[in-house]
Amino acid sequence: MRSPRGLEAVRRVHPLASDPRILVVAPDDGLVGPLCQGLDALGWRTVTARSLAGAVQVLIDWPLEAVILDASLTDAQEGVRAMRQTVSPRRLPVMAIGAATADWEPGLSDISMSHAPHAAQAALRLENLVRTAIAEEEVSLREATFAARGEPLALAEIEATPLRVLAAGKPDRYFLALSNALTALGCDVVAAPTPYTAFDYLHERPFDAAVLWGAEDHAPALSIASGMKRNTRLYHVPAVLYLRGSGEINLAELYNRGFADVAAADTPEEETASRIVALARAHRRHVAIRRALESARGSGLTDPSTGLFTRELFASHLARVAEGARMRRRPLSVAVLRVAETEAVVSAREGGWLDRALPQIGAMVSRLIRTEDTAARLSADVFALALPATRGPAARIAADRIAAVISCTAFDAGPDRSPFVVEFEVGVAEVMPGESPAVVLERASADVGVSQR
Repeated sequence: MRSPRGLEAVRRVHPLASDPRILVVAPDDGLVGPLCQGLDALGWRTVTARSLAGAVQVLIDWPLEAVILDASLTDAQEGVRAMRQTVSPRRLPVMAIGAATADWEPGLSDISMSHAPHAAQAALRLENLVRTAIAEEEVSLREATFAARGEPLALAEIEATPLRVLAAGKPDRYFLALSNALTALGCDVVAAPTPYTAFDYLHERPFDAAVLWGAEDHAPALSIASGMKRNTRLYHVPAVLYLRGSGEINLAELYNRGFADVAAADTPEEETASRIVALARAHRRHVAIRRALESARGSGLTDPSTGLFTRELFASHLARVAEGARMRRRPLSVAVLRVAETEAVVSAREGGWLDRALPQIGAMVSRLIRTEDTAARLSADVFALALPATRGPAARIAADRIAAVISCTAFDAGPDRSPFVVEFEVGVAEVMPGESPAVVLERASADVGVSQR
């Protein structure tokens, strides 16, 4: 592990940074040094351990979110198991880098790459892995909450059929080789030679991933990726850009456009295919987790008009989530959204039109939250959110975003009257050490409207 003096140096470079988020385990900076610098610049603060024993000690000292591991370390595979055991019951995503990962036990690491990725790519993949880990933790907590009330949740069963991958682009020999490599890994590959056929397929059937060929002209691939990001059903389907060569385009720009991965044709097809398969499996697992969490809406314990948690169920579950956050050393925040008494809302309330709109509003809240978040209806026009692994400022951003999206929707106000919009007053509180869930919910409720004044 870096010496204490080394850790102080990291903090002097980033004096305003919070505690580190990512543990890097590497004997030296030769393989992952530039990646660490790039992640630090993107806000993913790293701390480095030079041995697996040091890595275990760092995980005891800090509640880090994920691990980047140099696979050349001796006993690296056993080290992965030891690190995960150290942080249990918190789930620990692992990105392993190095040629040795080709011989690793399948599934041991969440991501295996022969070379260090671009920092923007690593940040995107780490974010997805961390959110999936938190969602899986939430599944177990929600299962316990519903089981305690005699309404067991459906299990998060992952579909067992072959992974479905859309391959969009002209039949170049490199692209065909990649398609063959995907097929060899058991994928059902559907070829789409044009953006039009690609969108037809995407709307006709579900896919676990889409690989887009960026040959002489990147425009078709960029068009397909942009269209996927504008569609709520396709938004989370990972899109991979397959380039003819490296260095053809600004990688950071591509990741900002929403690509989950970018691979060059000079990368072995087998490795690129393995990366696509890993993304597809992660997406399928994400879909299974969301389906399991959403199954709660069909139980008799949720609000019948919105499918959200009732006040009583939310209080019970929040207590369990708070205890889980304490055990896993993760932050937890609560947000409260109250319909603002604007002139339009007062008028709609008098005519009963607000009551007609509230079930739709509650349904919108449930669709806008992340997979791992819990939404509840505390009263007719007051909603609450439990946001695991989220600090207070980030929770406010999430709650404000939900409020902003809903405020863009016009609701029926009756014949001969203009539609009305609904605005929210938002309150947020982060759980403090030793604080009870009831108290943090009270603080969030007391904070409603404070930031708007």
